[in-house]
Amino acid sequence: MNEFWHRLREECERLALGTELVTPVSERSFKIEATFEDRIVIQFQDSGEEQSLRREQFIVLTDSLEDDPISLESVPPGVEPYTVVLSLSSKHVSEDGTLSRAPDKAVGGESPHLVPPEEARTRPERIHDDAVLCADLLDRLDADDPASLDTEALADLYVLLSDVQRGADRVRKTVREPLLDRLGPDQQLHGRFGTVQQTTRERRRPKDEETVLDVLDEHGIPHEWVLGVDSNKLDVVLAVTDLSEGMVYDADEQVYVQKTGVDESAKFARLQGLANRLDEIEGGGDIHDDLTNLERRLKEELSDG
Repeated sequence: MNEFWHRLREECERLALGTELVTPVSERSFKIEATFEDRIVIQFQDSGEEQSLRREQFIVLTDSLEDDPISLESVPPGVEPYTVVLSLSSKHVSEDGTLSRAPDKAVGGESPHLVPPEEARTRPERIHDDAVLCADLLDRLDADDPASLDTEALADLYVLLSDVQRGADRVRKTVREPLLDRLGPDQQLHGRFGTVQQTTRERRRPKDEETVLDVLDEHGIPHEWVLGVDSNKLDVVLAVTDLSEGMVYDADEQVYVQKTGVDESAKFARLQGLANRLDEIEGGGDIHDDLTNLERRLKEELSDG
């Protein structure tokens, strides 16, 4: 397993900068952020959320693949990234909806879950395009009265607002680091649109298990008071055994709206239409007038307040 783990980490580190991978069922894009002796850290592109893929969980999956392939449609969402990363290995093959070991003396092909850098837009490009589309849609709709909109318009508005929110949050995080480099304690920096300052927030994480358990022993505290079930590890077990989810999980229903798909081709077509309209504006005078009117309205609102 040591050699396999070393080679898997090498495959991850060999990926070209900006390469994205996509989970096979939920279709979530992620990038590999870093590899360590005990884990591979990934970051999802839609939320900025990080997930640590643990070495011991890869062992569970690869051991199960010795006997039978894994149906990708059957694995829980938290296990999907494990199957995608395993598909980078020359020892495994992801095809026809399953992940399996490559036949003896065979070498696995390129993972079908890879998205080359040239096909992936940068984060600023994504938020720029989505913000333009969202602004255009808001111009054409009465968003002050959502109940009056038809269903298609409501769905489009929700998708675009979701994309803008998540994209803006990801770009905001990339802007945060250089700002922190320029901010001292209790210092404020002023821009045209507002002010920022440095804030300190304490985040806690447990020490390693051996250290924690030794301290508990010293103070006569039972281990079971702090030990619990790790849901990420439990999901891997569900994926490779005949346990049913109902045996180990209690579920409560919550009703909400979830974005499950984005039509990038429709986005592109609309952006092309907007670009053509802008090309027809001689000298861009209308855009200048729009900006002037926006500044005037902002000034009026501020003076009224």
